[in-house]
Amino acid sequence: MPRSSPAVLLACLVVSAEACAAPTAYTLEPNYTQGVFQWDHLGFSTPTAQFSQGTGTLDFDAGDVTRSSVQVTIPIASVHTGVAALDEHLASEDFFEIDMYPTATFTSRSIERATGANRLVVHGELTLHGITRPVALDVTILKIGVNPRSSLATVGIDAVTVLRRSEFGLGKYIPQVGDEVQVHLISQAVEAKTYAAHLKAEAEREAAAAHSVPKQ
Repeated sequence: MPRSSPAVLLACLVVSAEACAAPTAYTLEPNYTQGVFQWDHLGFSTPTAQFSQGTGTLDFDAGDVTRSSVQVTIPIASVHTGVAALDEHLASEDFFEIDMYPTATFTSRSIERATGANRLVVHGELTLHGITRPVALDVTILKIGVNPRSSLATVGIDAVTVLRRSEFGLGKYIPQVGDEVQVHLISQAVEAKTYAAHLKAEAEREAAAAHSVPKQ
């Protein structure tokens, strides 16, 4: 068997190292991690509610996105319909019971490519109202690049799914109020190390500005 040259061996090592390189850690920006859900109300309307200030992590492999993973936590207290009485009802024992179950979490288990550019199916587990169920998200990667306003490496993600609220113990008023809930999620994730440094620098600037204000 012919012996491989040092150059060939080096190239193989480089390729192997790239193939085994760990995904890059990103942090989900709370101000850009939010969603809207919509349901049928007696067949007369399709109300919506919004949730916001999600937190979590994205381990992103640009070379093979199927090796990526994501974990998200949503504060249920952020759910807002624009109708105060409905917000109170959703927070009550009839629905989310936010005093007992203040957050919802999603943890990915596998990712596969879907038809279309930058399209993925992310399979994972959603824990909501104390109940964990498998959920699949249809995900579109909107953009990968450097945010021109923050100069941070950023990944933009859009996702949709359909949930059955009865599967999470939230089935009050079915069938008058629809069981299926359409969910649209957005998130913007930034490279974790530089984001942490960015937040630290901002905090230091704010502290310096506060100390520079003369006392009256």
